[in-house]
Amino acid sequence: MIRFIINRLLQGILVLFALYTITFFLAKAMPGEPFTTEKNISEEAKAYQRAIYGLDKSILEQYVRYPLNIITEGSFAVSTSKGRPVRDIISQSFPNSLILGLSALGIAICIGVPLGVISAIRKNSWVDWGSMSIAMIGICVPAFTVGPLLQIYIASHLPGLKVAGWGSPIDIILPALTLGLTTAAYLARLTRGGMLEILSQDFIRTARAKGVPSNKLITRHALRGGLLPAIAFIGPSFAALISGSFIVETIFQVPGMGQHFVNAVIARDEFLLLGVALFFGFLIVIMNLAADILTGILDPRVRLESNQK
Repeated sequence: MIRFIINRLLQGILVLFALYTITFFLAKAMPGEPFTTEKNISEEAKAYQRAIYGLDKSILEQYVRYPLNIITEGSFAVSTSKGRPVRDIISQSFPNSLILGLSALGIAICIGVPLGVISAIRKNSWVDWGSMSIAMIGICVPAFTVGPLLQIYIASHLPGLKVAGWGSPIDIILPALTLGLTTAAYLARLTRGGMLEILSQDFIRTARAKGVPSNKLITRHALRGGLLPAIAFIGPSFAALISGSFIVETIFQVPGMGQHFVNAVIARDEFLLLGVALFFGFLIVIMNLAADILTGILDPRVRLESNQK
């Protein structure tokens, strides 16, 4: 198990290195510069600002210096557009995105997993066809369509729910539901596929032949292997719910981290862009690692295959 975790950690480090390299050079390729504003600024003032932020150094020196500062000082530099440390910007907005992502993931699991299990048990019945049709609709309909529909038909008719805003716990419901429905649809289809594969195995047939009750057959024998595809999907999907919620955050006016991606590009703020991208990359690596460890615990074949590579 230790070797399995070390292999995954090394892969995660390579992923972060590739992410940093791609993001760094894409940020450098953006037209303009961070200090271009509507007001005319002298070249001397721009040169002074570049020197303050270390942008007067060579590309290679900047490329090496930024990750070294993260490792040695824990610093993500200072945002050129906001004049604040990127670490403070992340720490202020991340809790909102985390709450929203956790709520959306909870909704997705509570809807998607039971729906997939029931569909697999009632294969080719009207329950199966209806559930998977709803799941397909959930996959196809984007969040920028679901969000306004929930605002118009639910928030405007139910007392206590606001169309937009982020001030009380009840304000989490609609944006979390908007984010969670698509993930629930994917989880339903993955769970159904995993359960169908397990239910067709020989040991399940043997258990049925021995007279094992259906409830016990599902809960004790089928669920452990049937949920593996869903568990593998939950790790990266959780990070995606946090990082990919810019549209939902905009629709419902949630002060989360998604806004910083777009704002950093518009302002050509490469330090903010690098900091947010690396932070989300780290989240994805950690969540993938957690999903891999849980998958390895449930299915020892995963650990054995990884150790043989």
